[in-house]
Amino acid sequence: MQSDTSTSAPPTSGGRIRHRKRSNEVIPEDSKANGTRLLVNDKSKYKSMIIRAYSSIWMIGGFVLIIYMGHLYVTAMVVVIQIFMAKELFNLLRRAHEDRQLPGFRLLNWHFFFTAMLFVYGRTLSPRLVNTVTSDMVLYRLVSSLIKYHMVICYSLYISGFMWFILTLKKKMYKYQFGQYAWTHMILIVVFGQSSFAVASIFEGIFWFLLPASLIVINDIAAYFFGFFFGRTPLIKLSPKKTWEGFIGASVTTIISAFLLASIMGRSQWLTCPRKDLSSGWLDCDPGPLFKPDSYSLTGLVPQWFPWKEISILPVQWHVLCLGLFASVIAPFGGFFASGFKRAFKIKDFGDSIPGHGGITDRMDCQMVMAVFAYIYHQSFIVPQSFSIEMILDQILMNLSFDEQQALYRRLGEMLQQGVQGQS
Repeated sequence: MQSDTSTSAPPTSGGRIRHRKRSNEVIPEDSKANGTRLLVNDKSKYKSMIIRAYSSIWMIGGFVLIIYMGHLYVTAMVVVIQIFMAKELFNLLRRAHEDRQLPGFRLLNWHFFFTAMLFVYGRTLSPRLVNTVTSDMVLYRLVSSLIKYHMVICYSLYISGFMWFILTLKKKMYKYQFGQYAWTHMILIVVFGQSSFAVASIFEGIFWFLLPASLIVINDIAAYFFGFFFGRTPLIKLSPKKTWEGFIGASVTTIISAFLLASIMGRSQWLTCPRKDLSSGWLDCDPGPLFKPDSYSLTGLVPQWFPWKEISILPVQWHVLCLGLFASVIAPFGGFFASGFKRAFKIKDFGDSIPGHGGITDRMDCQMVMAVFAYIYHQSFIVPQSFSIEMILDQILMNLSFDEQQALYRRLGEMLQQGVQGQS
């Protein structure tokens, strides 16, 4: 019987058969029917849902308790999350290069991690720390000295790590060691560069940290349930279980939830007042115009039998619609990026610390993107622009003629004179 020559490799001159080298890459799943990976077709989806729901209840309950305890505890929670994220990502890099036995791999990573932590939190918390210790002169001088030399200390630690890395370089391992160095810095930029915005938002008012974080949680839960029951159309190949039905349903749910949650959270001074120090006392402040309700008449817009003739809306509710839209449309791309990252390293999850969810990094991928946007939006559109005397004088000198400056001077004199007469 004639053999099938179409599948055999041609013999070499030495008589040996040359076999084609197999690729180390994972077989692309594009060739598979994407519908078979959808959550709606998963036979064990109810068991997975129960496990995820149980873990989610514990996470949400713990999160609410920490929010109640105050700003410093919320900041500590962010620090713990950062440590676990760094641990998962460093372990991923270690597994990728475990056969290389890179010298000082783990110690050097953690050295850069804690240097970055000192730099970020030193800059963010130093004004609050000074306000906290002003009553003790000795402690105040110590803290002031540490803040004064904060940049020098951080740079010294960083440059010592840099020299440590250079001294551990070994021949024939340069490629992997420099790759490790680059990956470590990229991880630190992602973990600290983005979550530091979350820490800054906490002290501007827990509202600006809690609401964006809650929107990501709501979007994730809604996308899971809409995809669980209705998902039929694949959304993106990087995440085969994501569907258009889940994406659209979660978007509508998140935007509506943003508007309603802002009304509830915006009426609590504990959530809206900024924290000027690191104490845990209750807050009392003027919430500002964004958190003072405006009344809108519904006359002519609703039937006569409708019980409410006017509604009360906080101005901040219109702003959070932008946050809800971002959490629905843009923030999920952080999850898509994480999915591509995991595929590149051929892993299912970043860790297994949360049953049914994977690791901390699996839950924080979209939160990192959202934290940056929330802080930038707050600083750009919410915080009023502050003016100093120098800024005002510069504007006067640049934009007013000499005659206009004289007229302004006379007008200011009249106003000051009227103020003195009114006080007397």
